[in-house]
Amino acid sequence: MTRQDYEKCLQKYSEAIKTIRQQAHELHQSVNQTYGEGLPYGYHLDMVVQGVTDYGHLVCACEDDVLPLIFGGYYHDSIEDARLTYNDVLRVARNLLTEEQALMATEIVYALTNDKGRNRAERAGEKYYKGIRETPYAPFVKLCDRLANITYSCAGDDPNNVRMREVYKQEVPHFLASINPHSDDPRYLVPQPVVIKLAECLIDDLEREEQNGKVWWHEY
Repeated sequence: MTRQDYEKCLQKYSEAIKTIRQQAHELHQSVNQTYGEGLPYGYHLDMVVQGVTDYGHLVCACEDDVLPLIFGGYYHDSIEDARLTYNDVLRVARNLLTEEQALMATEIVYALTNDKGRNRAERAGEKYYKGIRETPYAPFVKLCDRLANITYSCAGDDPNNVRMREVYKQEVPHFLASINPHSDDPRYLVPQPVVIKLAECLIDDLEREEQNGKVWWHEY
């Protein structure tokens, strides 16, 4: 889909997108979930969907997939963090989308839900990444999620931001390899412009790595 066509779709469905946004914000508020230094969790959701808005034309196969993409961005943490089940998410989606769109949107959310685990590595193991690689648009939405988190962690110097910035920097080569099915189907793409944007957030460290011959971000 061209950027122009994608932007026309975003405008066409702007009222539905506003409703999806409002309901997702209210959901995370209802469980008192915050982001970073006491920000409402909607701050993170908006950052993720900004990525979906800016780069969605690179992956979106048709007009009918625009709203599922947006829904997936706003609800990607709803099972993991806001106490919804798969069927709860599907029920919400059915109130806003067609049946086919609702199923696609819910599958994105389900794919992005971490597995049970004692630590970060167990919660995002091979089974988790396999589910992402096999679900249309899940690699892209997960990439937008990671871009949002890295952007935030690079924007401040408090101890948690510094810690998470290092975590993300160490994870990113494995992360990109794990979400990328290397498919010709645009719905499974890990777009290079988003990877470059992610790398730019970590540019000082990555420049040093490039000087040492480590140039992982050129591979995507």
